Amino acid sequence: MKKLILSTLIAICCAFVIMPNRAHALDITVGASTWYAWWDQVDSKKTTNFDPRLFYGPALAVKLNNDFNLTFVYLYGVFEDKESGSSEKRNLKYKRSDADFAINYRLSNYFKVFAGIKYMPYSIKGTIKSSTEEITFDNKHSGLGPGLGLSATIPIIGNMFALATVSGFYLWSEDNSKYVSTNPANNESYKSNYKRYGFNSTLSIAYYIAPASTVVSLGGRYQYFRSDYSNEITSYINNTFYGVTLTATYTFSI
Repeated sequence: MKKLILSTLIAICCAFVIMPNRAHALDITVGASTWYAWWDQVDSKKTTNFDPRLFYGPALAVKLNNDFNLTFVYLYGVFEDKESGSSEKRNLKYKRSDADFAINYRLSNYFKVFAGIKYMPYSIKGTIKSSTEEITFDNKHSGLGPGLGLSATIPIIGNMFALATVSGFYLWSEDNSKYVSTNPANNESYKSNYKRYGFNSTLSIAYYIAPASTVVSLGGRYQYFRSDYSNEITSYINNTFYGVTLTATYTFSI
C-alpha cells in the first residue's frame, strides 16, 4: 500500500507539471462502473470455473488541458468456491480489487495513449474439508506495477459513439499465506514474491445525454493475466475474467 500511495503522489506531481501555469477551469468526470464477470482459473494441477459475480466501484477523470488527462478506476468483487466432491468439500471466498491510475495523452481526435499504475490485491479465506482433515485458509496477495495502453473513441451517429481500449501490465506481487489444519503436522505459513503479467481489452457503446452532461456506456471487458511461481505448490496460474460492463459518468467544471 505504501508503494501505491508513493506512486500515485509521483504521478499527481507529474500531472501538475504538465498543466499550464495560467489559471483555467478543470473538467472533472465522476461516476460509477460495474462489471458482471465470469472467472476461469487454470494452474498446473486443476481448472476452476467460478460462477459470475458483480464488480463495482468509482470512476474519476480530470482533464488537465487539451492533450492530457488523468483517470482512476477502482473495481471490487467477491467470488465463492463452494464445490462439494467425493474427496473434498471447499468453502472459499475470494475478495478481489482492481485499481488503475493513468495519465492519458491525446494522439488525435480519435486515439489516446496512456501509461500508469495498476494495483491488484486479493485474498482467499475459508476451509477445505476432506475425509482426513480440515484446512483453514488465510491467503493475502498484493500486486503493483506499470501499465501501458491505447484507447479509441469513434463517433457513430449523433450523441452515440464507440469506446475501445487495449492495455498490458506487469505486476510485482507478494503472497502471504497461512494454512491451519486439524492435523498440526500440516500447519504452514509462508511469504513469497512472484510476478503477474497480462492484458485488458474493452469494447462498449456510449451515449451522451447532453442536458444532464452524462455519459452511459454498455459493453464488455476481457482480462487475462498469468501468475508465475517458483514453489512446490504450483508453477503457474492462468486467470481469465470476461463479462458485461455498465458505466455512468457525470462531467462538470470547476
